[in-house]
Amino acid sequence: MWLLRLLAVVLVIAVGVGVVLYAFTGRREYLAFSWRLLRYGILFALLVFALMFVERLAIIPV
Repeated sequence: MWLLRLLAVVLVIAVGVGVVLYAFTGRREYLAFSWRLLRYGILFALLVFALMFVERLAIIPV
């Protein structure tokens, strides 16, 4: 779980750096890169949460 938290922090930092670089340079590539990172990060988080939910459902009480 600590790895997922670390990846989330790195993702937030990377998106923030991309937005700041866009603000300073005006190059839309940085904004597009940040947006792409954010989308894939959210998709990955939803996938992990779905797997955790399925794992919770798969436990059959005896």
